[in-house]
Amino acid sequence: MNQDQIVALLAVTVVTGTPLIFAAIGELLAERSGVLNLGVEGMMLVGAVSGFAVAAVTGNPWLAVLGAMAAGGALAAGHALLTVTLGTEQVTTGLSLALFGTGLSAFLGKPFIGIPNPVPFRPVPLPGLAQLPILGPVFFRQDLLVYTSYVFIILAWWWIYRTRPGLHLRACGESPETADAMGVDVTAMRYGAVIVGGALAGLAGGYLSLAYTPAWTENMTAGLGWIAIALVIFSTWNPLRLLGGAYLFGAADALGFRVQLLGVETSSILLRMLPYLFTLVVLVLINAVRRHSPVPRALGRPYFREE
Repeated sequence: MNQDQIVALLAVTVVTGTPLIFAAIGELLAERSGVLNLGVEGMMLVGAVSGFAVAAVTGNPWLAVLGAMAAGGALAAGHALLTVTLGTEQVTTGLSLALFGTGLSAFLGKPFIGIPNPVPFRPVPLPGLAQLPILGPVFFRQDLLVYTSYVFIILAWWWIYRTRPGLHLRACGESPETADAMGVDVTAMRYGAVIVGGALAGLAGGYLSLAYTPAWTENMTAGLGWIAIALVIFSTWNPLRLLGGAYLFGAADALGFRVQLLGVETSSILLRMLPYLFTLVVLVLINAVRRHSPVPRALGRPYFREE
C-alpha cells in the first residue's frame, strides 16, 4: 500500500474505533464503581434505533444524539435498580438486559428499516489541524462525534484520576465498606456510574445509525458491545489504554475491508472474524503475561449497609 492508502486506512480505523470508545468508557465507569454490566450490546442497539427514530421524526441530529443517550440511560437505570438496589446477580441480569435490548430494538425499528437518515453526521475538517501531514486526514477530518470521543477520553481519565468524585468512584469499586465509612453514598455513586455508562453505550449505538452507516438495520452492532466489555479488560480499566485498544480493533476491522478492496482473494467470513479473533488473542496474551490484573476488588459484589 502507498502512503495515501495507509492514511485512508488509519482514518477508517479512527471511525471504526469511535463507537467502541463511547461504549467502553461507559462500561469502565460502571465497573470502576463495582457494577458489572454485560448488557452493553442491548443498550447500544436500543440507542441506535432510538437515535435514528428521533432523527427521522425531528430532522435534528443533536436531538437524535440525546435520544440515543436517553434510551441507553433508561435501560441502564433498570440494570442499576436490579443489581444495586435489589442485589440481583449481575452477570445474569446483564445477559438478560442484552437479550431484552436486542429484541426491543428489533421491534421498535421495524418501521424504520430501509429509510435513509435525513440528517447524517458528515466530516467537518478542523481549520489548521486538518492540513497537518498524515495526522490531519486521520484525526481532524472526521465528524463531530469523533471529535467528541477525543474529549471524552481525556475527561474520563482526568475525572477518574484527578478529582475527588473519581477517587470516590474507585473506592466504591475497591472497598464499598471503606467508601461508606468515609461518607460516600455508595448506592448513589453506583447508580450514577451505571446510568452514565448506559447513556454512553446508547451514544455508541447512535453513532452507528447516525454517522457510521447511517441507517437502521437489525443487530447492526454485530457484537461490538461484547468487544467493548473486552476492551475494558484489555485496557486494565485505564481510559488512555482503552483508546489504544479501540483503535487496534478498528485497525483490524478496517484492514479486513481494505484487503477486499485491494483484490486479495480470501474468505469474506474469515475477514469478518478477524477483529474478534484479534481481540480474543490479545486477551489471552494479557492473561498469560499479567497474572495479577488490577480488577476492581468489589466488582460484581452487591453492597448493603445493613450487612
